[in-house]
Amino acid sequence: MLCPFCNTNDDRVIDSRSSEGGRAIRRRRVCNRCDKRFTTYERVEALVRLMVIKRDGLRQAYEPGKIMASVEAACGKRPISAEEKQQIVDEVEEALYAEFDREVPSARIGELVMNRLRHIDQVAYVRYASEYKNFDQVDDLLQEIEELKARTRAEVPGQGELFDIPDNPGGAARSGGILSASTRPPASAVQQSS
Repeated sequence: MLCPFCNTNDDRVIDSRSSEGGRAIRRRRVCNRCDKRFTTYERVEALVRLMVIKRDGLRQAYEPGKIMASVEAACGKRPISAEEKQQIVDEVEEALYAEFDREVPSARIGELVMNRLRHIDQVAYVRYASEYKNFDQVDDLLQEIEELKARTRAEVPGQGELFDIPDNPGGAARSGGILSASTRPPASAVQQSS
């Protein structure tokens, strides 16, 4: 292995560990010439490449990096560690290889990512769902949030209360920080206050 610092092929392995859920081996090496350390990964070469069938019918080679990019975009500045994000990508990839032989619909990838984000961070889930489901109107987003609230209440007793916010001093009931259509003040009241 060539040293990335001095470009010499004279190193030794000082540590080896399983990585990526057992699908890779991480090797820590030290160069015998410049004494600097670097890391290499050993992976089994994938003989069967999955092809992703996009919504428009085009086929592209499966790339875990694209899933990571979409997960990172959805997570934004949320308190989600790099390890949790990588775990999502690893679990999705493992599920895809277990479920499909050669071709996978992009919709299935989106479902798998959304399912994992929903259990990790609900804001990241809504961000991802808004892109994946291509919402056209605010009502679509509100409906998704209501469905998320209902699932959360059903899955984890007591969690639904996290979304409930008491009435604000102005009298408009709020749920999850979003005014519902039935509790918005009338347009005339909004115009009078401006």
